[in-house]
Amino acid sequence: MPSKRCSDTQQAGLPWDVPGLIAGVDEAGRGPLAGPVTAAAVILDDRQPILGLADSKKLTARQRDQLFDEIRAKALCYCIAQADVEEIDRLNILQATMLAMQRAVAGLRLKPVKVLVDGNCLPRLPILAEAIVKGDDKVAAISAASILAKVTRDRLCDDMHARWPDYGFSQHKGYGTAAHLQALRVLGPTPWHRQSFAPVMQAAAQHKTIP
Repeated sequence: MPSKRCSDTQQAGLPWDVPGLIAGVDEAGRGPLAGPVTAAAVILDDRQPILGLADSKKLTARQRDQLFDEIRAKALCYCIAQADVEEIDRLNILQATMLAMQRAVAGLRLKPVKVLVDGNCLPRLPILAEAIVKGDDKVAAISAASILAKVTRDRLCDDMHARWPDYGFSQHKGYGTAAHLQALRVLGPTPWHRQSFAPVMQAAAQHKTIP
């Protein structure tokens, strides 16, 4: 299995900026026990500012939903991409996250001259890139990307709740809450669970022993 060290995916940025379009990139769903990891890339339009952009985790669900629609309406372009559960289990969660980010950047209709990524890891890109710790609080385009990624993934969790209502996906969004872990112990994993994550492996092994 590929290493999970961040240094394996780091890319040195140049110490100067170049004029042109800047894309912000962020992800949602690295920590949950189930579902894909989702990434978004956004190039904002300076002529159409969007008020209220912030780290998606600091916004209410209603604020995120409103900004989700506004970002899609006003951004010069955006792309939302994913790495699925099979890819997470095969690659590991860090490498799958980098893959989702690569797909989001590659899917942009316009090509940026620089990509700003939230965090301290960078996907390998054919474009100048810079990692910014707490970038979703500091850079509007990264904030926008964080909102697109989180709302998209949360809505997918709502869809999965309709399919597997006993697991409570609409409430915990796949994270390892007490209720989620209890459902795993009683019911075993769904195909949507990440088999490489320890609580899922443990529940799968335990469930197989139940008559």
